[in-house]
Amino acid sequence: MTSRVLVPWSDLGELPAGLRVEVYDGVSAPPADLSDVEFYVLPYDQGVEPVKLMSRMPALRAVQTLSAGVDTILPFLPDGVPLANGAGLHDLSVAEHALALILAAQRDLPRWFRQQGEGSWAREHTRSLADSRVLVLGYGSIGRAIGRFLHAAEATLVPVARRARPDEGVHGVDELASLLPSVDILVSVLPGSESTRGLIGARELALLPDDALVVNVGRGATMDTDALTAETGTGRLRAALDVLDPEPLPADHPLWTTPGVVITPHVAGGSASFYPRAKALIAAQLHRYANGQPLAHQVAP
Repeated sequence: MTSRVLVPWSDLGELPAGLRVEVYDGVSAPPADLSDVEFYVLPYDQGVEPVKLMSRMPALRAVQTLSAGVDTILPFLPDGVPLANGAGLHDLSVAEHALALILAAQRDLPRWFRQQGEGSWAREHTRSLADSRVLVLGYGSIGRAIGRFLHAAEATLVPVARRARPDEGVHGVDELASLLPSVDILVSVLPGSESTRGLIGARELALLPDDALVVNVGRGATMDTDALTAETGTGRLRAALDVLDPEPLPADHPLWTTPGVVITPHVAGGSASFYPRAKALIAAQLHRYANGQPLAHQVAP
């Protein structure tokens, strides 16, 4: 007896016997009949429509997402079906993008790019990452990867997690009020959840010193967009953002044209390094499933 599996890519290496593997990439039309699909690997970064297909899979026994966050998936997950996430897949990609955003803002790269188009050689010295005090909010695996880059840049890392880990030098989120006034850069890697929604609001932003840089590579809803727009609009704070609330950011939103704001369209996790790691995870999970073993990184039920 074979088990039907839907995966986003075909080049996954040698897979266990007993699996009937089909490709659904989230771009082309899905198979008409999904009634016997047992294992579903959600296409990466293709919106909510592929997620909704789970309602047409009565035989579903396991779901694998390639994202770390699962907040948009859980409302559609059938009761009792195991869900595994892509923990670790995005660590270096997101950390690399966070570093790029920080350096772009600190070294004023948008200005130099504009001048290149104008053929202008106007010069001015800029801020630096070296010797900056950087608070990383959401100090999990991605936060640790960012921390390694910061260490190499000779910046001072201030790690903050949901709960303090004094033996590791990690602060708790309840210490934010005392930490924010002394940092040059705030980097949020917070996941999306009810407990993190709006965690960085007007009060927290007001605690940051003048000219501080706010970076968000976690989830847009963790930060109060109106409050951030107000602070950057006066020029008191700067921002470098890969995620926003709402997404996509409306074309007429003032953040697009606010001086000191750098925006990328939620692309931090999707660099070239992600794909071979994702394919290796899918293959490993299919081997576990075929052998009756629990999935790695199971986050539900």
